[in-house]
Amino acid sequence: MSALLVPPGRGHHQHDGYQNEHHRYGGHHRHSRAIRLEPVTPQAYRAFLASPAGMALGAGFLQCPSWADVKEGWHSQLLGWGPDPGAGRLTGVALVLLRQFPGTRKSFAYLPEGPVADWADPDIDAWLTPLLDHLRRSGAFAVRIGPSPAYRRWDAARLKSLTGPGRRLRDVLASEVDPLGAAVAERLREQGWHRCSGDGAGEDGDAQPRHVFHVPLTGRTDRDLWSGLNQEWRRNVRRARKEGVEVFVGTAAELPEFYRLLRITEQRDGFRLGRSLAYYERQYAALNAEEPGRMKLYLARHDGEILAAHTMITVGRRVWYQTGASADHRREVRPSNALQWRMLLDAHTLGADVYDMRGVPSTLDPGERAHGLLRWKLGTGGQVVETLGEWERPLHGTANHALYRAFQAYLKRR
Repeated sequence: MSALLVPPGRGHHQHDGYQNEHHRYGGHHRHSRAIRLEPVTPQAYRAFLASPAGMALGAGFLQCPSWADVKEGWHSQLLGWGPDPGAGRLTGVALVLLRQFPGTRKSFAYLPEGPVADWADPDIDAWLTPLLDHLRRSGAFAVRIGPSPAYRRWDAARLKSLTGPGRRLRDVLASEVDPLGAAVAERLREQGWHRCSGDGAGEDGDAQPRHVFHVPLTGRTDRDLWSGLNQEWRRNVRRARKEGVEVFVGTAAELPEFYRLLRITEQRDGFRLGRSLAYYERQYAALNAEEPGRMKLYLARHDGEILAAHTMITVGRRVWYQTGASADHRREVRPSNALQWRMLLDAHTLGADVYDMRGVPSTLDPGERAHGLLRWKLGTGGQVVETLGEWERPLHGTANHALYRAFQAYLKRR
């Protein structure tokens, strides 16, 4: 699916583009066609993701079958839409994670950054309705999804000049607006879905980041990528090279060192991911069992000591920088900049369309601690992308609505 991007400053074109998308979805006289939804095998699911049709939908790693093996405490289902899902004739797929609500036989259904489907389809109800029916029969009382269309984008150069006390992304006119995202959001609201949060990256209810950072790679050379870095980034990469920082791809044996550095980073930067070493070992094993090289561990070494470690995940033509960690000392040799530059070049060599640096905070206030992460990623010259975020709805039935309200209260207490 290719998003229709409309630059700001062309109000009538933005309006017309939105109206065109709205017309495709619009009105209350839609006649949904029936699309079959059935459980599918991991082999059929992976084959679809690797097919041209699946690649075009751009599945994220959170919708790969292997992700079910990473998440403890959840049951999972692999589902597929199409004319004959059982025979592998698919048009979309979904990894559904199910978590039982304490004291009941009912479950909360979660599709992280999914389903993998054509959100540009003017009749999204044709495949969402069978999904809801299936989940209700499976004992789910509510469902959360993560639609893939983007909503807005801000270029790095634009944001760097618009920081200020109390400012947030929502205060700045976007560089690009995607009318498809707006149309999908409207359709979901009409069908009883509601956004899990109002703003931020993983804030106020979203489990996955609302705002992410992308470095476009398509059609660019290594020289273009280097020119896209700001002066500080280029200076830091040169410094790391001059100081003899060595970047290499490690193995599972280095995961304990990565985790040690991650704990240092959490304490220094004031956050807590709440994940154990076993979690990352399980993730590394599961993703690479599904496809060798799907998850890589990059490490930066200086004078025989590992100073930084970052993880990278590849699915199709998409590459993600997932988690970064670094030591408190010898930061002047810039190991993290060296790592990111190597990972960016490797993503480009792999033929990726975009290098996704994952979540960024929504604050543009240099006085806020979280702004440092945004500032660091802006230096690569990419774009902040606001996704549609995560959406929830209770499934039909009085008991399900009551349980959903209890579940919301449970989450707030946690």
